[in-house]
Parts: sequence; C-alpha cells; structure tokens
Amino acid sequence: MSELTPLRQKLLTLLADGLFHSGEQLGEQLAVSRAAISKHIQAVKALGLEVYSVSGRGYKLAVPLQLLDQVRLSRELAPSRVDLIPVIGSTNQHWMASLAELNNGDICVAECQTAGRGRRGRPWISPFGGQLIMSMYWRLEQGMAAAMGLSLVVGIAAVEALETQGFTGVELKWPNDLYLNGRKLAGILVEMSGTAGGPCQLVIGMGLNLLLPQSEQERITQPWAELSELEAVTDRNGLVIALSQQLQRSLELFEQEGIAAFREQWNRLDYFNGKPVRVLMGDQEIHGIARGIDSQGALLLELESGKIKRYLGGEISLRSNTGDW
Repeated sequence: MSELTPLRQKLLTLLADGLFHSGEQLGEQLAVSRAAISKHIQAVKALGLEVYSVSGRGYKLAVPLQLLDQVRLSRELAPSRVDLIPVIGSTNQHWMASLAELNNGDICVAECQTAGRGRRGRPWISPFGGQLIMSMYWRLEQGMAAAMGLSLVVGIAAVEALETQGFTGVELKWPNDLYLNGRKLAGILVEMSGTAGGPCQLVIGMGLNLLLPQSEQERITQPWAELSELEAVTDRNGLVIALSQQLQRSLELFEQEGIAAFREQWNRLDYFNGKPVRVLMGDQEIHGIARGIDSQGALLLELESGKIKRYLGGEISLRSNTGDW
C-alpha cells in the first residue's frame, strides 16, 4: 500500500472533481515535473483508486472523490476530538493505543485502511475514499457485563443516521452487520479493555461501503452492497457527523436502559426476522426460523419442534438457510 505524502494528498485534492487534468498543469500547480506527476499517479493507484490516463487530455479519477474535511468535522462535532488520518493501518487499533487520552464520543476517521479487520480477524477491504471508516471511543462505567448487546445498538444507530441523510431500506443482521437488499453494506467491530469490577473502555469501529472501485470489488469474497445503489446524494462528511451524533445519543440511552430499550427497533430492522436460517457454532449447525432478539440481545431461533432457543455471544454465525451467506 502506497504512502499518502502531503504532495500526493494535494494531487488527490486537484483530481477529486473527476475531471481531466493535464500532467503539465498538475506539475505547475504542485511545482514538480511531469515525470514526477506520473510517478505520483502510480502511487495514488496503489491506494485502490482508479485513475484514467488519456494522451492529450491528462489524468482523471474514474469517479469523483469526496475527501474528508478535518476543519468541518472538528467544528461540527466539537467538543469531541476528531483524528483524521488519511491512510492508516486500523482506526480501531489507533484508538486502542490511545485510550488514556480519549473522552466519550472522540472519533478517528480515515480515507483508507491498510490493516482493517472484520469479525474474527477477517481482513476488511478498505479502498481509498470508497468507504466511511470510523472508530469511536466510549467508556462504560458499569463495566464489561453492561456492554452486552452493544453492537446491536451501534447497528440501529447507523441505520437511523443513514435515514437522516436520505438513505432508506437498510436492514440489520445479528449481531454486527448492516444489510442492503440482502447483501452486506457495513460491518461493526467493537473492542474493549477493562478489568473485572471496573469500568470498560470501548472502541467501536465501522466500515461502510460507499462506492468501491472495480479492482477492489473483485477481492471481496461474500455478497456485498454499496450505498451508491440508493438514489440519494452521498456527503461523506455529513455521514460521519450524522453517525457520530446518533451514536452518542444511542450510547447514552444504552447506558441508562440497556439493550431492552432497543429491542423493538432491532426486530423491525432485522433482515432475517421470520426467515429460515442456520446458526453455526464450530462444527455444529442448527436450522430454524429467526425470531428477532430478546431483551438481552440474544438471537431467538424457532426450532422445527416449535421450541424457541436463544443464542448469545461467542463464536456464533448466522447464515441464510438458502445460500452460503
């Protein structure tokens, strides 16, 4: 993965409009030679961006790019801290290494992750500018036990934030995915640090697909969706602001009332509610009908016998009963 130097960041700012820019013009604006521009273009491509090069016309991005705006984010999310690191290993890891310095609601955002992770350590594909990549810090005074069901609350908050921005039809998959038309739109990864009897420090990470380059699409090994499928204008900075604000509101309610306060919302948004599913636990596979969640956030499964069985936490995976995912 290429490094995003200050010069390359300026180059991307010039190319972000999606129009053609000649190598000569870019060189003049950045005070470098045309040959240097060509090398920097190759480095930009290594970030997962598609750049067209046409003789006589110059360079253009395959799709326009909305860069994250540190000034706007810091202003609208004050007093929360906002770390904008264009290319990062992992926003979650950056915050996990900074716990002593953080306050509730502080966020780290990035244009691109080079070592993003999903559930159970799976790699998370994060092309430059193609996603909303964000991690939020939160401290739960009640301790680790009180964090039960937190990823469900984060999912609900994300759907509600998207709705405020005009994006409707997004659903949820237990325990930590956003779905669009039956395909994965976003993943949530909650990491925690704490000791028994003490407060729990949480880092809540999310990667949400906005518009993925063709080259990156081919690397994804499961059915996926992107927000660009919905007919609404995407403002990446506006999405970060809306998500941060809704997350803070939802986490405050969660601290006061727990997951029970969100049960009705979850069951309304649950993509699999009422559908045949498989629950995977190691080598064991259990078939049934998904029946939403209970007041503790446990997955409810109606077995063939008619009995309702609950599943909570651990190495549990939910799959459709009609396909691999």
